[in-house]
Amino acid sequence: MSDSWQGPGARDPQGPSTGSGWGQQARPSEQGQQPDRAPRQGRQQPYPARDARQQPYQGHPQERHAYAHPPRQHVHPHPHPPEQAHQAEPRAESAERAEAPEAPEAEAAAPEVAAPEVDAETSGSRRQARRRARGKDGVRDGARRRRRRRGGLLKVVAFCVVTAVGSLILLRGNELLDRLGTSTAPDKAAETPAPEPPDPGRVLQVIAHPDDDLYFMNPDLRYSISAGSPVTSVYLTSGEADGINAGSAKAATTKPDKPAYAEARQNGIRAAYAKMATGDRGSPWTRTVVPTKGGGHAEVDVLMAKPQVNLVWLQLREAGTVYETAPNSLHGLWDGKIPRLDSMLASGTPVKQPFSYSKDQVVQTLVGILEQYRPTTVRSQDPTPGRYPDTKRYTDHQDHFYGARFVQLATAAYAKDVTDRPHFAVQNYAGYINGSLPSALDPDEAKEKLDILGTYAWLDRQNHCNSPAGCGDLKISDQPGGNRWSDSINYARGTSTNWLTSDAQQGLWAFKVLDGQVAVWHRAGPAGRWKGPDLLPGTGMDPGVSTVTLADGRTAVFGTRTSFGAKPTDYRREVVHAVQKQPGAEQFTEWQSLGTPETADENWTSDISAPAVSVDGTGQLAAYVRDGAAGLRGRVQQPDGSWGPWEKYGGTDLHGSPATATDGAGRRMVFAATSKSVVGWTQPTPGAPLGQVTATGLPDTTLPLTADGREGGVRLWFRKPGSGNVRTALITGEGGLKVSQMTDLGGLQGFGSVTASGHLLAGRTAGGQLGSEAGSGRPWERSPLLFVGAPSSTMTGKGLVSLAVVGLDARLYVTSSADVPNAHLAPWQPVGPRNAPPSLPSPASPASPASGPAPAAP
Repeated sequence: MSDSWQGPGARDPQGPSTGSGWGQQARPSEQGQQPDRAPRQGRQQPYPARDARQQPYQGHPQERHAYAHPPRQHVHPHPHPPEQAHQAEPRAESAERAEAPEAPEAEAAAPEVAAPEVDAETSGSRRQARRRARGKDGVRDGARRRRRRRGGLLKVVAFCVVTAVGSLILLRGNELLDRLGTSTAPDKAAETPAPEPPDPGRVLQVIAHPDDDLYFMNPDLRYSISAGSPVTSVYLTSGEADGINAGSAKAATTKPDKPAYAEARQNGIRAAYAKMATGDRGSPWTRTVVPTKGGGHAEVDVLMAKPQVNLVWLQLREAGTVYETAPNSLHGLWDGKIPRLDSMLASGTPVKQPFSYSKDQVVQTLVGILEQYRPTTVRSQDPTPGRYPDTKRYTDHQDHFYGARFVQLATAAYAKDVTDRPHFAVQNYAGYINGSLPSALDPDEAKEKLDILGTYAWLDRQNHCNSPAGCGDLKISDQPGGNRWSDSINYARGTSTNWLTSDAQQGLWAFKVLDGQVAVWHRAGPAGRWKGPDLLPGTGMDPGVSTVTLADGRTAVFGTRTSFGAKPTDYRREVVHAVQKQPGAEQFTEWQSLGTPETADENWTSDISAPAVSVDGTGQLAAYVRDGAAGLRGRVQQPDGSWGPWEKYGGTDLHGSPATATDGAGRRMVFAATSKSVVGWTQPTPGAPLGQVTATGLPDTTLPLTADGREGGVRLWFRKPGSGNVRTALITGEGGLKVSQMTDLGGLQGFGSVTASGHLLAGRTAGGQLGSEAGSGRPWERSPLLFVGAPSSTMTGKGLVSLAVVGLDARLYVTSSADVPNAHLAPWQPVGPRNAPPSLPSPASPASPASGPAPAAP
């Protein structure tokens, strides 16, 4: 965060902190995660089926060795799988079960997969008695009634069997294919193998200042530590600011000491992490010096009680100002205003020899860290936060986003040059702008976050760290919550929920950005083998892509791509897309650029959102983005395949990415969230230009929005600020935008995107896991997966809904459910092999090298 910031609004910093150990299970009660804190609120309106034409449904780191090895001691997954919720897998009985003699109770058993068995002798005696009583005519009438009942029952049973088998095929297509043609009955144990223990993944965070992680990446940080994921946080600068470690009342009388203030901030971070990981802020650390690949030295701290928790201090000089020009900074180094950036060593650091880095040496240092820790999830700040339209000042600290740009360069070099590594996903986090948006966290999560910030701020002044510099950052002690930053968390991109899609043959396609390329997973048909991840050619892809099905059945994939160029001013983000060469084909065109509505990075820091795409009733394709001036811009494809110019559609104070869908009449609608409400646009008729921006009258909402065409209109899903509850509203376009059926659907708190397909709703819960609701009136349920970005769902055929996430291990996980009331999700299934390097070393002591080739020093 900015060390010179003074923000409004003090919050009570006192409150309990939770955190659990590496060896604990992933149950909410054992992870320091919140239990379900409130009963699910009832609905005023049921949310309807997906088909827009259907009616609403009616149910529901000493030296190098110290750096290299501790991070690897816990890369293996936990030996025990977490307890999973709602994993009642669909079952199918043998076809002969349908031939069991009918009984009066059989009709009540219709929702079951198979009809209940009835004692044949008893049933037969009853039939004989009935025949004698009725006589010959009664026998004929009874036979007809029994045939009708049997026919109806067989239809119900057949439907349930097909649905259950379809769900099984969806998840276990490869297994079923391997068994086709076997003449012997399959072994029961082979049919239901023990669930594979999930890989918790390896998380590496790169932040500009000590505390940026606590303000802008929590609670994700706490969730990862609680789940047992190896977590490493890398601090680019020392955050020395003006060197005054005091609150506002004592700032004028406190002597500046930049090395001491940097040490105090380190002490505060160590205390906060120790508390999150062990519950004890005084839990000890080992602090050692390691050489870096950039030619300098770094301090690496390893939490002794939880050695999978590491802190890496690069200790470069910070800018000391949020907006103003500061040549001796990451910004100045990036722009070439200085050839090298000096270190600013903290007073207590074991690093004693000052150093300096060129731009390339900073990048190489980060590449070395990536080589050492081999993360599967990389977290960084937003590289393009934009400017305020009225003042043109940055909406975030310059260290934050130029630091993130160094991360972009480093991950690109790492992906290109290092082959013996796992795939990795990237997540970007919004910064200061959070203070201007509705609160995304529910009160309990916000209190947990504030409590950790209170530990960092050293509110009690007790010398628990035995350091003359102080045990925390007193500069923020007056207001440890910052400018409402403890109330929120927002992803800068990667919030799209339509990256999973289905084709006409009931095949599934998933598209996510791994290693800076778009990864594709594909399952051909309902029982084909899953393939992937295969990386589409083309690098520089930003997190988050969206898909759309074209009029001819092909799938088009849209996203943004960052390029750097030869000069600093060549930094550029543009919209790109690729299209299937034929419907269902695994070959895609090369990425085609739609450019960007921003003329130069220096104007709006390339701040365009991810694209929202849709096809209207005439087959016309369009893509929309929020531009740097916080308005809506779009390009429409022409009948000859060319694209029109970037049109301005108006709107002010837009945040996040827009959402778009098509209503039952084929009209395209577009929606965007503001800091106060939601605004929208619609076509008066299919093929026509978008109309004027219209206020919807909806209340303020957190980011982002999800839109889906159904009930003849477009249904929006979003979250209630300060709550996490999921809300929905129906928008119709006849005669202009009209809003109806505003409903609170409850949920398990949480934040971020909500995906909706058929009866299914799913999104991140408090605790970071995936929460889902498979039917109106059903309680929300929690699944064990921690994941990157947003979940995605799609209808697979007419009777199944498929759901997918990418875990912190950068691996695809899928599940499914019958699209019927009171359905359950099938067990989550990972796609492809575990995402680990081919020769991951075994745990070793810091004094001896690990098995296998030693990687380069960072």
